[in-house]
Amino acid sequence: MDNFEKLVKKSIDKFKMLNKDEKILVSVSGGKDSHAAAYVLNKLGYNIELFHINLGIKNFSDISLEKVKELSNILEVPLHIVNLKDITGKTIEDLKRKHCSICGITKRYLMNKFGYENNFDVIVTGHNLDDEVSFLLNNLLNWSVRYLAKHFPVLPAHDKFLKKVKIFYEIEEDLILKYAVKNNIPFTTAKCKFAKDAITLKHRAYLNELEKERKNIKKQFLYGYLKYRHLFDIEEDFQFRECEICGMTSAGKICSFCRVWKLYKKSKYKN
Repeated sequence: MDNFEKLVKKSIDKFKMLNKDEKILVSVSGGKDSHAAAYVLNKLGYNIELFHINLGIKNFSDISLEKVKELSNILEVPLHIVNLKDITGKTIEDLKRKHCSICGITKRYLMNKFGYENNFDVIVTGHNLDDEVSFLLNNLLNWSVRYLAKHFPVLPAHDKFLKKVKIFYEIEEDLILKYAVKNNIPFTTAKCKFAKDAITLKHRAYLNELEKERKNIKKQFLYGYLKYRHLFDIEEDFQFRECEICGMTSAGKICSFCRVWKLYKKSKYKN
């Protein structure tokens, strides 16, 4: 076991993220982080299967899918592919605005729904330390207290929400890249054309510049959050229920996914 794998195992043990009896669905996008997550979990002996969403983005989704299939063949684990257009009748390309926020809602919903309906115990994503601190900064700047309470590497299962785990929570992006290259893990370097508008990428750039002046500031920020995370715990002022369109857990009559994709228009639901 190399040093990177030891770091991952240490993090898994520290936060009690996973156990070998769980059926794990790893969400793979085509990029280095999620592919490295699947690779290292497979090497550490966890029971994993892969899940990929084809978002229908020109010059990006086809390339990503090709790399996902390569990874599945190398690891010799099952790969499940969902096409967004088959479900909504549209692709991300068809949206007029807010591509990144709707993409996030879409990915979270589809991977959870698939995992729930296929008896998985936990979902693993490739989010890393750099992702987390940029998300944290964004939510602090907006004082999104409800979301600030949820930046933990393990989110427990709740109703129809599966347990979600970020095994790279403490690990920097550059270490993941070096591990992926060293082990010849297939991944795409193609960038989504809509990502350039993502505010969290701008926050990441600020933090990288700050890191040059104050070494380890990103880790200090993350561990400071973990120490004081309890300050953001609040009582939810709503009750979860089943979405009246899809039946998944929702904070309102219609869940975010059905709402943003206007699936209620295809149903008999009347507001």
